[in-house]
Amino acid sequence: MSLTPVEIRHVRLGRGLGYKREAVDRLLSDVVESFEAVWRGRADLADRVEALDHDLARYREMETVLRSTLVSAESAAADMRERARREAQVVLDEARSEARSIAREAEREHASLLQEARRIRALLGAALSTVTDATGSDRVDARADAPARAVGLEDTAEHALAQAERSGSGSRAA
Repeated sequence: MSLTPVEIRHVRLGRGLGYKREAVDRLLSDVVESFEAVWRGRADLADRVEALDHDLARYREMETVLRSTLVSAESAAADMRERARREAQVVLDEARSEARSIAREAEREHASLLQEARRIRALLGAALSTVTDATGSDRVDARADAPARAVGLEDTAEHALAQAERSGSGSRAA
């Protein structure tokens, strides 16, 4: 049978032989005080357990949130790494494509310049042979009559260029 301190305080013992009432009352008073202290301690501990249970539930909830946040952050980081890898690959592919395009354009320009250099060489060769034929010698003395020859050479060079262009367009058409 479980008694509360209040119930013990109100217990009245019957009168009998052999016990002194004053000593029994003191003993009951001491028992009540001791029991009340234990009862209060028990209630305090029950309150503490309840508070700790509440805290534990809150911490478990926080743990769940933190775990889900961590998983989300890891997933987001993996997604970002993958996206960055793909973007880097796209940039590399575009750079390689641009480099190939630039290289092809440079090769075309190089070929065009080589063709133009050959054409100019041919024109100069034709002009030189025309000048040589027009002067009647294999060697032209540049010191003598330079101004007069310059005018003649201009006319001859123009004639040679026109002739080379005609022969060049004729060979292209063939």
